[in-house]
Amino acid sequence: MGLFDFLKSDKDKKKEHEGEKATEQVQQQAAAGPRPPAAMPDKTGTKYTDSAAATKAAAERMAASAPRTPTAAPAPPPAARPASHTPTPASAAHKAVPAAPMKPAPKAQRTYTVRPGDSLSAIARRELGNEGRWRELYAMNKGVVGSNPDMIHPGMKLTLPS
Repeated sequence: MGLFDFLKSDKDKKKEHEGEKATEQVQQQAAAGPRPPAAMPDKTGTKYTDSAAATKAAAERMAASAPRTPTAAPAPPPAARPASHTPTPASAAHKAVPAAPMKPAPKAQRTYTVRPGDSLSAIARRELGNEGRWRELYAMNKGVVGSNPDMIHPGMKLTLPS
């Protein structure tokens, strides 16, 4: 026998004794027959037997004991609100809404009256400084010129791009 064997033997004896007690309890419960699950009363005095009801009751108790925080008053219904409000420079609504961008006043568009011998590229070179801009000139005046950009006639009024 080693130095600690006497402790080991005492532990083994305790385990055997506890195991015997547990076996006796199981046998007694089996002899008594099935019994309903333990029922616990909730705050209303009713009893619950399933875990879902117990969890719900516990959540209700916790919510009831939680400190109350003041909440914002609900917004009045739309009918109770004033029909319109003109924001002032000091009001928050005026500061939150960005100002609408100002559109520049429409410039008076330049026009050109087609002369005999003109072409869109010649007009673009003379009036716009670049004959490559004839496509831009044609796109702006397609309704006047028609489907063929080579068919312009004297007297047509063309709008010049800026």
